[in-house]
Amino acid sequence: MTSPGAAQLFDELDKKLMVYLRDGRTLIGYLRSVDQFANLVLHRTIERIHVGKRYGDIDRGVFVIRGENVVLLGEIDEVKEENTPLEQVSIEEILEAQRIEQERRQEQEQLRARFMKERGLQYTAEIGPDDMY
Repeated sequence: MTSPGAAQLFDELDKKLMVYLRDGRTLIGYLRSVDQFANLVLHRTIERIHVGKRYGDIDRGVFVIRGENVVLLGEIDEVKEENTPLEQVSIEEILEAQRIEQERRQEQEQLRARFMKERGLQYTAEIGPDDMY
């Protein structure tokens, strides 16, 4: 038996979709196949990385996604996508910006932990994408 959510995905076949995954990645591609478990096959897929007002796209080709890893999925409006206020940059630039952003977050977490420890409080790190589900 197909779940109601998976059945609705059949209406999205051959449309350009954005898929947000549990691990925090954003994929954009054309939905070519879906099954009763909401497993997806995307064609001409890119991985879009956002940092601030900039983004970069990495070509991924055909991408198989296990349904349980999908957090959010929606159709891309190609007209609105062309008129985005975001700046597209090279893969190298966005990967470097992503690395710097991750280092900055780690430093902030370490400062919070030290601040709490100095005051005798127990600190639990913020929930990351891997801890959400």
